[in-house]
Amino acid sequence: MFIALREEVEAALADALADCGYPADDLGIEEPPEERDAVFASSVAFRLASAAGAPPPEVAAELHAALDPDGYDYVGGVDAEGPYLNFLPSEAYFQGTLEAGQDEAYGSLPVRDTSVVVEHTSANPTGPVHVGRARNPIVGDAVANLLSYAGYDVDRHYYVNDAGRQMAVFTWAYETFEESELPEPARDRAEYRMVRYYRKGNDFLENADPDAVEAAEAEIEAIMQGLEAGDEATYERVTEVVDTVLDGMRRCLGRLPAGFDEFVKETRFMRDGSTDDVITRLKEHDRAVYEDDAWQLEFADIDKNLVFLRSDGTSLYTTRDLAHHEWKLDTYDRAVTVLGEDHKLQARQLRAALEDLGNDTDPLDTVIYSYVNLPEGKMSTRAGTGVQLDDLLDEAIDRAREEVEERLDDRLRDDDLDESDVERIAEQVGIGAVRYDIVSKQPAKAITFEWERALDFEAQSAPYVQYVHARCRGIEAEAEGIEPELDISALSSDAERELLSTIARFPGVVESAAEAHEPHRIATYTREVADRFNGFYRECPVVTADEETTRAARLALVVAARHTVANALDILGVDAPDSM
Repeated sequence: MFIALREEVEAALADALADCGYPADDLGIEEPPEERDAVFASSVAFRLASAAGAPPPEVAAELHAALDPDGYDYVGGVDAEGPYLNFLPSEAYFQGTLEAGQDEAYGSLPVRDTSVVVEHTSANPTGPVHVGRARNPIVGDAVANLLSYAGYDVDRHYYVNDAGRQMAVFTWAYETFEESELPEPARDRAEYRMVRYYRKGNDFLENADPDAVEAAEAEIEAIMQGLEAGDEATYERVTEVVDTVLDGMRRCLGRLPAGFDEFVKETRFMRDGSTDDVITRLKEHDRAVYEDDAWQLEFADIDKNLVFLRSDGTSLYTTRDLAHHEWKLDTYDRAVTVLGEDHKLQARQLRAALEDLGNDTDPLDTVIYSYVNLPEGKMSTRAGTGVQLDDLLDEAIDRAREEVEERLDDRLRDDDLDESDVERIAEQVGIGAVRYDIVSKQPAKAITFEWERALDFEAQSAPYVQYVHARCRGIEAEAEGIEPELDISALSSDAERELLSTIARFPGVVESAAEAHEPHRIATYTREVADRFNGFYRECPVVTADEETTRAARLALVVAARHTVANALDILGVDAPDSM
């Protein structure tokens, strides 16, 4: 109803502007402060004041006189408040919201004929996923979920760096060292077992005898040259390492959960000739230069050149990524890439180079995020001393289990929770707390993850919102035998109408958040819904309400609230528990 009301407001205001002889190119429609009863407001009078030769309040009064809410379903009235025009909802708006909220898919927008690929995570397959990089799969998965709810046809891709020096070093180390030379793995999973070879190899290259290092470097260079030449045997050697590590990383990311439709390997664009094609076209560009033993592309407005071909004939990551992005542009209508803040320059160079190659880059969007820190400071993966994502998730589940067990005696519901229920809830709450705390912040802002905040059942955290869903389920269980009734006339209190008004906004929040690729807006919205629901819960009994019609209507409102919370959490990738 929110989007439908906005469309009616736009139509009514455009008609009024036309009647008064004003242009309707900018309607100035916005959401008013919370204390207003209006759903929408317009500041258009500010824009028109100069042309009208009158102060904004007079222009607003003139437009107010020309506005006719009759003939519209959801516009219930219009007020002039100084320079602003406030648009109030009709009873049909609340009735439509109550009805729409009964749909389990509430909040999903109509299907669009637009395909989108969301590339995220894409961590080099050199070992376990590190906490500092955890924001990428969490934000990336939420962006993909959000776009899917907004009606787009979404594919989720992990771009695999399987052709660079790191993978050549890894392959050489895996083939050189014996397991008996390695320490015990931190976990019995593929990427933890394999990363020991990578660390051993790097240590060897830094500390071994110079002659031994020289020989090793020659083998590493041969692997890189073999990949560049399309040698099948070399490709199979590297693929064995890459796929083994990826299998473990996939299992880790699946705990979040963050899944992918395709793992796209960069060697694909070397083997099909598209990287060579990019190199040929870049060499022909009038800003291509050969300097410092490498081919480089100069830019008009970027200080640092893009090195796209080494003197030994090997390509670079960004060169191959150019071919990758041209494939994206040919395959999808839009492409979104989630990148860490240390890739800002690379993203600028990539876009500029794509344009120099003749591509329209308008369909490309980039979401830049800052890294996650723990309270003790920034974390490092170099020597394997940092905190892994697995460690964070294990700790989250353990802490959540303690919280759940402490609260068992205070539960109001009479459904007995056994050990498996407690474990399930602990996992839902613990992992949900991690995801929610990370995705709820604007991606570009650095964050420090703190347990006390993330797992606070009373504050505005994941458990706080999840508890609303569990409470809704509890009310519905208690109301067995009561049939929800879609009767808006029985929901007239401030608490009921405020909750309905907040529920009504959900599709609009999905629309705007998807357009901006900002899932943290959904997190903010979930807290608003939770606050409104808790106010309703305190003031409006459902099962024990005096009137049968009130009980039935409030039950329908509870169902609408549950669907709203469940789907908003689903966008964020957070489970909605039935019990807590």
